[in-house]
Amino acid sequence: MLSLQNLVKVFGAQRAVDDLSLELQPGVVGLIGHNGAGKTTLMQMIATLTQPSSGRILLDGEDVVKRPNRMRQRLGYLPQDFGVYPQLTALEFLQYFAALKGVRDSRRLLRLLEQVNLHQQAHQLAASFSGGMRQRLGIAQALLNDPDVLIVDEPTAGLDPEERLRFRHLLSEMGLSKLVIVSTHIVSDIEGMAGQLAIMRKGKLVEFETPESLMQRSRGSIWSARLSEAEYALLRDEGQVQVLQAQRQGAQIHVRLAHGERPFAAAEPGEPSLEEALMAQRYALQAQAA
Repeated sequence: MLSLQNLVKVFGAQRAVDDLSLELQPGVVGLIGHNGAGKTTLMQMIATLTQPSSGRILLDGEDVVKRPNRMRQRLGYLPQDFGVYPQLTALEFLQYFAALKGVRDSRRLLRLLEQVNLHQQAHQLAASFSGGMRQRLGIAQALLNDPDVLIVDEPTAGLDPEERLRFRHLLSEMGLSKLVIVSTHIVSDIEGMAGQLAIMRKGKLVEFETPESLMQRSRGSIWSARLSEAEYALLRDEGQVQVLQAQRQGAQIHVRLAHGERPFAAAEPGEPSLEEALMAQRYALQAQAA
């Protein structure tokens, strides 16, 4: 469906995206990477907001760098900083964007508000909405043209747990029939949602795997132990083992560790979470580069 071929984006002397290739089909794809990894630049190229310095972006075989309107007709985009017009209600807001996108079916606006669970707030000023409600309104505007490709940037940042859960469910449903690209720093948000993970580092694609395969590969490198305060202090000071988590439990400290082999006799193998698997992979790459 969406083919990214040898994409490069150069800003001055910096390669923000460096020879990146991906083949994407409908489903939810989690785009992960540290700040400056190139995620936003990549999404902006896919959304035709900026052109690649070289490489191609094909949607069903058609070059959208040469014909950006072909992508724009089939694209929904929710940026990280999504603002609303304070004088417009939720329905008026969608009516405004529908006019910009050439959508003339007024009934679709009401269906979208119902889909994102905002139909009861249709005539409420959007400026009075909570962060989660604004994000859901943002998704509604992104879906106005019934897109085949939906891009959302940090969609759950600042949301409370209930709103995050509702938003994850909404995106999961979209991924049943559309390509949904979700950029996020909150790994738990995509753990039960993304079918594929694209991991970027310094502009390069370093992994494109399922969450399950990443967790499978990290088995044997995640460890759990209960230590005294003195033992924990010694472990932390030595710095030879990466501590992922430390939690006091009575007189002891329960730690989760990343290490390529059993770090000490008291350490027991731990079942990795997706976040732990990603952190273990990062530490392994750093050790290889050192």
